[in-house]
Amino acid sequence: MFLPLLQDAGNLRGKRVLLRLDLDLSVENGVPRDTFRLERAGRTLRFLKERGARTLIIGHIGRKREETLQPVFEQVQRIVPAEFAATLVEAKAKMSNAQNGGFVMLENVRSFLGETENDPSFARELAALADVYVNEAFAVSHREHASIVGIPPLLKSFAGFTFTEEVEHLSRVFSPAHPALLVLGGAKFETKIPIIERFLTIADTIYIGGALANDIYRARGYEVGVSLVSDFTINQALLDNSKLHVPSDVIVHTASENIEKSADNVGKTEKIVDAGSGALADVRALVGKAAFVIWNGPLGLYEEGFDAGTIALAQALAECDAETIIGGGDSIVVVSKLGLLPRFSFVSTGGGAMLEFLAKQTLPGIAALLKK
Repeated sequence: MFLPLLQDAGNLRGKRVLLRLDLDLSVENGVPRDTFRLERAGRTLRFLKERGARTLIIGHIGRKREETLQPVFEQVQRIVPAEFAATLVEAKAKMSNAQNGGFVMLENVRSFLGETENDPSFARELAALADVYVNEAFAVSHREHASIVGIPPLLKSFAGFTFTEEVEHLSRVFSPAHPALLVLGGAKFETKIPIIERFLTIADTIYIGGALANDIYRARGYEVGVSLVSDFTINQALLDNSKLHVPSDVIVHTASENIEKSADNVGKTEKIVDAGSGALADVRALVGKAAFVIWNGPLGLYEEGFDAGTIALAQALAECDAETIIGGGDSIVVVSKLGLLPRFSFVSTGGGAMLEFLAKQTLPGIAALLKK
């Protein structure tokens, strides 16, 4: 796959660059909780500054139009000096006055009508503010939004440094060293089935944890109590595949305590919240034998505080000799808190985008750049 690369964009001095970043950081009490994705964009930001481009940064935060990028803007200013624009009119004015190497950052692009609808007229409004477009938002490039797929047909377009690294490293997954292990956690089985089915022919073992495993337990006739499950029917051929593994024991939450139980012994009023000690021993053994490991998603209900299984998996992967590629918001937060990010071969900024790329070997944002 030969992406148009930012370093091949030619002379950028004085050029207006529209830079799509992934700015969807988790904010608590007005302060971004994890700046990993923004820090990864630092190389592209510094490159544009050094090349004398006049850059308009666009991105989104959250799912509500009223959410603001102001807290994230303060983090951007720690990397490069920038001005903030609340409207397109203000952005145009500030871009006109920007010095070579300067930056303007637009308010939450999803606060504007037309972004999520991929409205061609909104794409033209954005494109009119620049001469060159750069996609440095791999994590949202599975979305067919105006700032991802609507602009490339209108401007000279390039992939940023991190975007390019994502495609290069994740493409290694399609021809991995063996034994190859895929570990999937989280929820929504219906969104994971494409990658599971594809990796049945690539990986030697697929380990399914988190709420995804609950769907397999239920399909096998196990009681899952009040555990989180999907409205999805798993076919028998998948259930019978010898490559597919799930936790042999689990931690269940009851009205009064958390108990470790065999996965086939869950009560009707109990809720599965994490992998058990036997399951963690099994996954450590699989990791120890593997030459290549891909991991996306927590093994427990991380958002509810059940993170022991996910932490144990992160530590096992950090200590192993295999090539390790990980992604997914919760997985990255855990690894970051543990200070283990440098111990992995590659950490993807994508969650859903990573999964879609691994399932389809492309994304709408990639296709838009390649068509251009």
